[in-house]
Amino acid sequence: MSNLSCGIVGLPNVGKSTLFNALLKKVQAGAENFPFCTIEPNVGIVNVPDDRLDVLSKLSKSKKVLPATMTFVDIAGLVKGASKGEGLGNQFLANIRETDAIVHVVRCFEDDEVVHVEGKIDPIGDIEVINLELILADLQMAQNSLQKIERQAKGNKALMPTQNLLQKIIDHLNENQPVRSIELTKEEKELLKTYHFITAKKVIYAANLSEEEITTLDSPHYRAVQEYAAKEKSQLLPFCAKLEEELAQLSEEEAAEYLDSLGLKEPGLNRLIKTSFETLGLITFLTTGEQETRAWTVPAGSPAPEAAGKIHTDIQKGFIRAEVVTFDDMVACSGRVGAKEAGKARSEGKDYTVQDGDVILFFHN
Repeated sequence: MSNLSCGIVGLPNVGKSTLFNALLKKVQAGAENFPFCTIEPNVGIVNVPDDRLDVLSKLSKSKKVLPATMTFVDIAGLVKGASKGEGLGNQFLANIRETDAIVHVVRCFEDDEVVHVEGKIDPIGDIEVINLELILADLQMAQNSLQKIERQAKGNKALMPTQNLLQKIIDHLNENQPVRSIELTKEEKELLKTYHFITAKKVIYAANLSEEEITTLDSPHYRAVQEYAAKEKSQLLPFCAKLEEELAQLSEEEAAEYLDSLGLKEPGLNRLIKTSFETLGLITFLTTGEQETRAWTVPAGSPAPEAAGKIHTDIQKGFIRAEVVTFDDMVACSGRVGAKEAGKARSEGKDYTVQDGDVILFFHN
């Protein structure tokens, strides 16, 4: 579960690698426990910013703090014709198929010194170049899968729903629409899980603005991307790669002052990490004690025993109950002992659905 990943995609020269490198430097500078480890040249693990951990660790006098993590993959710049193997086409598409969500970096800034592959700034055109390549790659996969299923379905009527679903997907893709925008029944959604369509993944559009425009968000290019994302029901995140790169070089105090002078609350990177986390449908529950205060990642809607299994499979197997205190109650009552005395510690069984920010103590045999 901890290895859910977001692929960062975009045309060449849109600020994709600047963003990735800023993530890399920031994490190296800001966290001792989980340095940003580059597993391959283009894979990095970053901490999910969470102020609650420091608060809890002070209450528990913890020796260490372990945040939740997210994996980001910097995927080679895509060019027109990737679905036919142009550029690093096939490798690019294989890399992106393996990620769980897509961060699509779109250039919205004007700068004569940074060449644009198409020679002009046109964010919607750029988005459509990439989306078209992904749609073509999915179309090819759907057609190949359909041929196979049609042969098998002749002798096996149980495969008809899959055959119908693939045909429905092909028709949708032929209208230049991504798989994520198709209306599916519950049964169809289940069948879809066996296929790794790229355009079925959720997308966060990361609009790369100039330093002037990031503070006002007053740019026709940005507004165009805003409309496009809204129509697609996708998330949109404004950021300035150049600013993020500068912030990554500063100490925490200096970075905070710099952001404040621009009237910004937090770095775009923090927002990107949090948004990616939410887009993947993840939440964190917390454990705290003298040894460590730690954030654990589970899918939203997870029952208590499943959450216990994140810590250790034995705790899941021998699960008896979970003692749950909300983060706010932990703080208000100065810790678990105070929360118990105030009647704020709940005893929950196997059916309990873990909520974001629950501070949990598991009892097991």
